[in-house]
Amino acid sequence: MDELLQQPRAPRREGFSAADAAALPRRLRDSAFARAERFLQENSAAVRRVDQALAWMRSFNPLIFLAAATLMGVAGVLATVYVPSYQVLVDGQAIGVVATKSDFEGAVDRVEARATEILGHTYVMDGEVEYRFALSERDSIPPATTLEPYLLDRIGDVMKSYVLSVNGQVVGAAEDQSTLTALLDSIQATYEDENTISSKFVDQVNITREYISADVEQDVADIQSTLTSNTNGETTYEVQAGDTFMALAFDNGMTMKELEALNPGIDVNKLMIGQVLNIKEEIPFLSVETVDAVTYTESIAAPVREVEDSSMYEGDTKVLSAGSTGTQQVSANVTYINGKETAREVTNTTVLTQPTEKVVAVGTKERPSWLPKGYFIWPTYGNVTSGYGYRSIFGSYSFHRGIDIAVPYGTSIAAADGGTVIYSGWQGTYGKLVIIDHGDGRQSYYGHNSSLLVNVGDKVYQGQTIAKAGSTGRSTGNHCHFEVHVNGSLVNPYNYLP
Repeated sequence: MDELLQQPRAPRREGFSAADAAALPRRLRDSAFARAERFLQENSAAVRRVDQALAWMRSFNPLIFLAAATLMGVAGVLATVYVPSYQVLVDGQAIGVVATKSDFEGAVDRVEARATEILGHTYVMDGEVEYRFALSERDSIPPATTLEPYLLDRIGDVMKSYVLSVNGQVVGAAEDQSTLTALLDSIQATYEDENTISSKFVDQVNITREYISADVEQDVADIQSTLTSNTNGETTYEVQAGDTFMALAFDNGMTMKELEALNPGIDVNKLMIGQVLNIKEEIPFLSVETVDAVTYTESIAAPVREVEDSSMYEGDTKVLSAGSTGTQQVSANVTYINGKETAREVTNTTVLTQPTEKVVAVGTKERPSWLPKGYFIWPTYGNVTSGYGYRSIFGSYSFHRGIDIAVPYGTSIAAADGGTVIYSGWQGTYGKLVIIDHGDGRQSYYGHNSSLLVNVGDKVYQGQTIAKAGSTGRSTGNHCHFEVHVNGSLVNPYNYLP
């Protein structure tokens, strides 16, 4: 266009023919499209120059003005329909078109950031990038984000796959989603039976289609092994009568040290009934909750009617009529997690047989202080210097029948529970010994005393002083030897002390 404007004005010809008039616009029209591209590159500045040229050419031959106007019209149409763009080539291969070079550079930055996140180390895209100017239809240029999948696919250490994750942790990947779905179904099926009405995973399980590191686990057997492996969790246990710390540890597959670590500050030699301990529990990596609809028969307890009896002591009872239990059919929805019941919802009950009444006599007579209460207290307080079980003493390895409580000479020794004194005197290695029969199969022994304060046949109450501590018999120092027998058998006193 600039060359047209700079050409010298041609002398005006007389008798300009129709053929000449038609030839001029054709010549101009032949170069219109080539000039249009240049016009578009020059943008607004070119438009202003054309406007100036048209104003200047209005004073010339009308046919010349018409040709220039035609050129301007063609350029205007092209500017309306087409916009400048760039074809992107990577290593010589065309991958798409972008509006600006910066659009593609932004896509590269995003791909590098994503690959860095996936691989765990800084990734920089390789390859030679080339841009070629092009004209594209307006609104036809796709966003640069559409090129990102191609760029990610170029990275050998990254792949697009179906990814299985549990609670946000990637477990494995597979080419087909059905492979992972079938694996999950098989794990659920291990907890289901003919009664199962629903089944689901407790954990958050997701299968997504995404880019992932190529070294992610893809072997189905190994993925299954991970999902079904056990992890360590914790649960609680309420101490029952007869429990010992060592037995609880062994029963739960733990060492004494592991159980102590879960229960800091606990006295391993002094467990109390009702005490709550933390216990290690193995939990599957992927937990399954199932609900089973079950029907079963259970007993109905006999209703109890109490009858006062003034000939019996308070707290004592006697069954006058046992009555009988009934039965009922129960329908319930039982919830299990990993096969262990966690909840039970009764949906229907049908009584099959009615229970009959149980009649119990309850004593109303005032209870004497010496009657046993059914539980023990410590006979004295001090350091336990020797526990129940085998020990080495006096140069030999022998079984220790009770516990030794070290106290100063003359300390009061109390009855662990009420009862009747059945022995009070010297008894070989025990030295001065007191034995109390508590009337319910329990007997308590108190040895090595310096003096005895009760006699055979005496009724003693719980906490009453029965002797003074000493070191008589086979003893190495002042202490109380406390021993417990139940139904004629020697037992560990720790299991009966608070």
